[in-house]
Amino acid sequence: MDEVLKVANSTGVWLTAAPIVIIALIQVLLYYRQIYHAADAVNLTREQLSQAFRTGMVTSIGPVVAIFIIMVGLMSVIGAPMAWMRLSVIGSAPTELTAATLGADAMGVKFGGEGYTLQVMAVSWWTMAINGVGWLLLVGLFAHKLEDVREKVGGGDTKWLGILSTAAMIGVFGYLNSRNLMVISGPFVAAITGAVSMIILLHVAKKMPKIKEYTLGIAMLIGMFAAMLY
Repeated sequence: MDEVLKVANSTGVWLTAAPIVIIALIQVLLYYRQIYHAADAVNLTREQLSQAFRTGMVTSIGPVVAIFIIMVGLMSVIGAPMAWMRLSVIGSAPTELTAATLGADAMGVKFGGEGYTLQVMAVSWWTMAINGVGWLLLVGLFAHKLEDVREKVGGGDTKWLGILSTAAMIGVFGYLNSRNLMVISGPFVAAITGAVSMIILLHVAKKMPKIKEYTLGIAMLIGMFAAMLY
């Protein structure tokens, strides 16, 4: 395993991963600039944009902590530069961990366990890369059509479109969260505690409007700490 990590953390791999991370960072800055141009077109104020960015930053704290923990685990097996690059591009740590594990399983070896050689690590790398190809193709080929689909489904009725979008998000997140509610465990405690905290915080926010944008992030952190204490 020492030989694997020596290669995985070599200068060549760092130099290979760095350009992709830099491209991802440039894309973020371009999106940031485009947001300000689009905001002027729809009459959004700078204060509203700042509030939206603060809300996004706070609500990202919970997911970032989980991603960081998984990233540390990935770094100990496939090396820091590849974990850094993959999570900069894809961002879904559980998906990347699953792909890397499937690559090792395909070679008949436990991920990071005995027999995890350079060849097995290469298969893990390839599995992670191929796993993300479908998403990139979908975005590249059909992203510009999604707005037309959205308008067609909404029929031009903004209220109906808002209700439809909200219902879809509730359905998706409810489905993803439902597996955490099947048995009493850490995820069950996190889900219930986070939900109760969110309800309480929203009531508090009616009297203290300034904390409203932080309620989701705070509720997620409370849920995570409750799960840790369970």
